[in-house]
Amino acid sequence: MDLSYWERDTFFSRIDVIIIGSGIVGLNAALWLKKQVPKRNIIILERGILPMGGSSKNAGFACFGSPGELLEDLKTHSENELFSLVEKRWKGLLRLRKNLGDTAIDFQNFGGYELFDNTLNFTQCADQLTYLNKQLFSITGKRSTYQIADTEIKKFGFGQVKHMLLNTEEGQLDTGKMIHSLIKQVRDSGMEIINGIDITTIEDEQQQVNLVTSTGLRINCKQLIVATNGFARQLLPDIAVQPARAQVLITHPIPNLKFKGTFHYASGYYYFRNVGNRVLLGGGRNLDFSKEATAQFGLTSLVQDKLDTLLKKMILPSSDYTVDMQWSGIMGLGPEKTSIVKAVSKNVFCAVRMGGMGIAIGSLVGEEVAELACQNS
Repeated sequence: MDLSYWERDTFFSRIDVIIIGSGIVGLNAALWLKKQVPKRNIIILERGILPMGGSSKNAGFACFGSPGELLEDLKTHSENELFSLVEKRWKGLLRLRKNLGDTAIDFQNFGGYELFDNTLNFTQCADQLTYLNKQLFSITGKRSTYQIADTEIKKFGFGQVKHMLLNTEEGQLDTGKMIHSLIKQVRDSGMEIINGIDITTIEDEQQQVNLVTSTGLRINCKQLIVATNGFARQLLPDIAVQPARAQVLITHPIPNLKFKGTFHYASGYYYFRNVGNRVLLGGGRNLDFSKEATAQFGLTSLVQDKLDTLLKKMILPSSDYTVDMQWSGIMGLGPEKTSIVKAVSKNVFCAVRMGGMGIAIGSLVGEEVAELACQNS
């Protein structure tokens, strides 16, 4: 890439911190750093025209775990580990709402529901509600965060659903408005977001970090934060992050849509919500884990056919609908549901592996990696 003297001097010189990734983590890291040291020169580099991974492509669930998901996670996490994660998600959502305001992100608390078409699976969860609510009381301050909600099945018009559980503290938000608000705050703070910059190589030297782009442009900075989540291994090959594609669709408006809220099904592998009077539905990577463990965007007939079947038979069995849009996003997963926030080398830091909970924990993770960079500056 050929840059003029003016371009290089104005945009790419005397940089204190570069953040790669303009999603919820990268933007929050930038805002935290700028508040601590206002004179610090911070820029954010983004490969796409918008955040590439999941921050502006997710379903907009303000969630921290359904009963079935938490009980499933207890099989691989200790009680302390799991509820520490839940607490971080809860506090992260509160931080997001405080930082941006409910109106700016169109936050709505319609409640979150877990659907069951199998009575045995429901009974196993329902039997543990007292235990789960006791654990959640110290986090949410609510004595009955989780409740049985079978009486609402008929009102919502669902088919094949035998039982439902309600999370009274789960909400939804507008993902686009959330990212737009964060970007506005960053730019209002005097920081630059430069799109269309694809970093291919990171070279950490003692006094500076050198970045090389796909066009051959070299950029230098004192410190680097990698906040690319599901794409992290493209820059940090040894990091324990597995990309995971999430396929999503949204219908055209449906007159007299019967439900509002966020909904989880099949251990959270499927999820849907209302967006006004549209239905947004996503999931299905469990149909072919290996094929969906990819950083490539795209749709498959296997997943899209399953989503269409769920719409016809479970979600909208008595309503006509047409699909308006389909898309995919890339998450960052791992063997554990904890995020990775650490120093990779002397001047390079990373904040990745959101575990599909970027909305919930992204604000806190961004602040965490920014504080780590500050301590090492």
